[in-house]
Amino acid sequence: MNELLEKIKVYYPKADLEVVKRAYEFAENAHKDHVRLSGDPYFTHPLAVANILAELEQDHLTIAAALLHDVIEDAEVSPEELVAIFGEEVARMVEGVTKLSQFSFYSREERQAENFRKMFVAMGEDFRIIIIKLADRLHNMQTLQFLSPAKQKEISLETREIFAPLAHRLGMWRLKWQLEDLAFSFLEPKEYENIKQKVVVSRGEREAYIAGFTEKLKELLGQMKIQAEVNGRAKHFYSIYRKMTDQNLEFEDVYDLVAVRVIMESIRDCYAILGMVHAAWAPIPGRFRDYIAVPKSNGYQSLHTTILGPDGKPVEIQIRTRNASRGGIRHCRPLAI
Repeated sequence: MNELLEKIKVYYPKADLEVVKRAYEFAENAHKDHVRLSGDPYFTHPLAVANILAELEQDHLTIAAALLHDVIEDAEVSPEELVAIFGEEVARMVEGVTKLSQFSFYSREERQAENFRKMFVAMGEDFRIIIIKLADRLHNMQTLQFLSPAKQKEISLETREIFAPLAHRLGMWRLKWQLEDLAFSFLEPKEYENIKQKVVVSRGEREAYIAGFTEKLKELLGQMKIQAEVNGRAKHFYSIYRKMTDQNLEFEDVYDLVAVRVIMESIRDCYAILGMVHAAWAPIPGRFRDYIAVPKSNGYQSLHTTILGPDGKPVEIQIRTRNASRGGIRHCRPLAI
């Protein structure tokens, strides 16, 4: 409990930690006779979900609801009892997550359409219900190895078709790639292991590399007195696999394992930054695309180049304006949650 409370205090010093303590003790007692298939006490699951949400810097009521999210379904606690002890807001979230857990649909199309409909209804009631459900699914995927192979594939397919796209739509990129990679590891285990071995360095190392590279890029932009937004990402395993299969590529032909996006206000600055990037790092021949001068058929406009970054590692850089067309697809900005 203390570890969880300390996490919350770091980003939310004014949080009401008493409600989190009471939820912790209530849920621990409610699940005291329950055991997971792994043999672990059941309470380790809601506690793990609460920790995931603390890492996402959620408020104290959301974390209290996460600790309690299975007590209605598994411990026969009534919503009225939760209202009396924790208030209507927490009880409403717990009841909402319970309802989402009871969906069962037969066909793929029916499951997708109906689950999305009900999830967006729940989101209209309280957005935090969906956040808890996504964290719940993430931890279930992290412990999926204790289920039968058939159940693993069924849950992984639902995760890929329903939950990962939902995380994407909500701008929760970290949850999206974690869910996709976990589903990938169960649905295509051989392909997953093959890519995992070829990537070699850990995601943490790749993210540290990106952080260093983007800092250097920001420094150069500062010298040019150009205001720009710079962000980077390490391509996750499932995304690599999709690119290889969609474009019929070998692993060695995937040059954007590490990618950086630069967004500014004017097209003129796009070309100025391109020149600066090519002066600072050697471009890889044949990897430059000018989708500003010649937009894609869907209207997408951007400059793409791949350079040899520090330690000789390829880095894809996309340079575009804030108003550049994105092919008519609305991309969800990360939400302030």
